[in-house]
Amino acid sequence: MSRPMPRLFLIRHGETEWSLNGRHTGRTDIPLTERGERETTQKALQLVGEGKIIDPRNICTVIVSPRARAHRTFHLLFEHIPDTPQHVITEEVREWDYGDYEGLLPSEIKAKNPTWTIWHDGCPGGESTEEMCHRVDNVIRQVREYHKQWKEDGKGSRDVVIFAHGHFNRVFISRWINFPLSLGTHFNVEPAGIAILGYNHNNLDEPALNALNLYALVP
Repeated sequence: MSRPMPRLFLIRHGETEWSLNGRHTGRTDIPLTERGERETTQKALQLVGEGKIIDPRNICTVIVSPRARAHRTFHLLFEHIPDTPQHVITEEVREWDYGDYEGLLPSEIKAKNPTWTIWHDGCPGGESTEEMCHRVDNVIRQVREYHKQWKEDGKGSRDVVIFAHGHFNRVFISRWINFPLSLGTHFNVEPAGIAILGYNHNNLDEPALNALNLYALVP
């Protein structure tokens, strides 16, 4: 029996005050703005439901960051359907730990360290690039195991959904398509934007980026 290729929906949380002003938001647990809640709810009606792009019948599992902004985005997207999908809340998909740079604007970080870039230097007092890469790669292995079980054995369902964060998602996309973490600097991941990751040529050995920032407000 030929089964459709599995997919991963990688979703960034909706708008927060700090995503608006550009502050690095890792451990800090801040809520969505009113606009963030409203826009996410509006998108849910377009995106989620039987026969829509995210069809609950096709979801194997949902993986959610424990930060309130991600958890709230998850619930807003699914609250209009009868049954909330099975989901796991885990620190594995939390945002990059910014350490000493938590809550700072890029300009404030540059004032402290003019040559700093997160893609090469990581975060003092937080996660290094190596630590971030290792954490993301572990999640990718889990997702690909779900996908393999579905495609080869018919176990579970087609789709995995992750609700996470800006830098996490940019690193994830880079690593999914077998590039260095630093390629993430070239991807913009907007609040409440959706990336779809899959495979080329009906082959689980050819991971691909199929879509980026679906239904997001791209400036």
